[in-house]
Amino acid sequence: MEPLARNRCGASVERLLCHPRLPLIAGWDAERPAIRIWEYAAGQVREVGGVGTGSAVYDAGGRDRFERTPAAAWHPSEPRLVMADDTSTVCWTPAGVEAIDGLPPAERPRNVAFSPDGQTLWLSPGGGEEGWNSSITVDLASGATGTGPPWDTGVAAHPGGGLVATLHSDQGATLVLFCRAGEHVLRPMRRALILDCDGYETPIFSPDGRHVAVRGNAYDNSVKVFEFPSLRRVLGLTLGEPNPGYPYPQEWLDGMRAWSRQNVAFGPGVLWIGTPEGRLIEVTIDGRQVTEHELLPGSPVTALTAAATGELIVAGDGTLLVLSDGRTSPAAASTDAVTEFLAGTSDASVIDMEQLDLTDGHRTWRPGDLETVTDASDGDPSWLRIVAAMNRRA
Repeated sequence: MEPLARNRCGASVERLLCHPRLPLIAGWDAERPAIRIWEYAAGQVREVGGVGTGSAVYDAGGRDRFERTPAAAWHPSEPRLVMADDTSTVCWTPAGVEAIDGLPPAERPRNVAFSPDGQTLWLSPGGGEEGWNSSITVDLASGATGTGPPWDTGVAAHPGGGLVATLHSDQGATLVLFCRAGEHVLRPMRRALILDCDGYETPIFSPDGRHVAVRGNAYDNSVKVFEFPSLRRVLGLTLGEPNPGYPYPQEWLDGMRAWSRQNVAFGPGVLWIGTPEGRLIEVTIDGRQVTEHELLPGSPVTALTAAATGELIVAGDGTLLVLSDGRTSPAAASTDAVTEFLAGTSDASVIDMEQLDLTDGHRTWRPGDLETVTDASDGDPSWLRIVAAMNRRA
């Protein structure tokens, strides 16, 4: 690995978000509810702004800290970062920070995303008592607000255009929803991935659009990679020790929490994984070859992401690194993959497990299939065991 740039950024960074087109990097401050923004150009990284950098440090952990941690999204083509926390929604540009007013109140922190054309801002959950069952759309030209379907965590655009992926999470199971792009409101498709439990990160598409990875979950440090558009699972990893079951030993909890929640990124034909020991693990997509690279001896990798131009951006020990693996750029993103996926599915009338075409990467369930499931083994995902138990009682 060849370091292209190194910058001492002071505070530790626990999450990174690269602009999809511009050399801008947003980083979440690990000590306070703030986001710092850097520009990467001509081999240099320099801080160009931020939001909430003067705020008080986190004074509690767990749910209190989660509710104070901001969500953020880059505009797809302009240097604009929208950030939402537990009190407000604001927009950063090089000219400064402005509040986005006129949004209905929310009892919970909101996730934010831009539509692929940049004309609409999406926020979730919606307002009121039914907030988790809806989202908000904001027309950025007029300021008009509307209602959209429920989603959570974040929205990932397919690099070939025409499709985005997001999550619909519940404690028992998480749906990876694929939605037609090019519209102001998310339009979920009937075909979806189903993952066990909740607590996953925003899906990540490979640069060529032929794979999608999901990092999670609330009870394990898992990484799953699926082919796209087939949604066949081609790689499944558990980082660190597997979940030993409840009650959790403190040693295992400490080990699980040592892993960054945002520590995976795609490269050409490989998946990169950052470790608590400061190494980068390079895994081929088929999982047949694993290579370790010493990177930050004595310091954990606290965040990892890939820039649109292919560089890896790594955070650790108050340092930002920009790395190149010296490979040629990947093939252009496949538009055929999106066309094939959309041709094999249709719009979903509702987001309901029993009315979607579901797959976990190995098995599939068509609408109505789950109504007849009464047997499940200990090796089946917990959501399927719950479905079987409920059907036996019916």
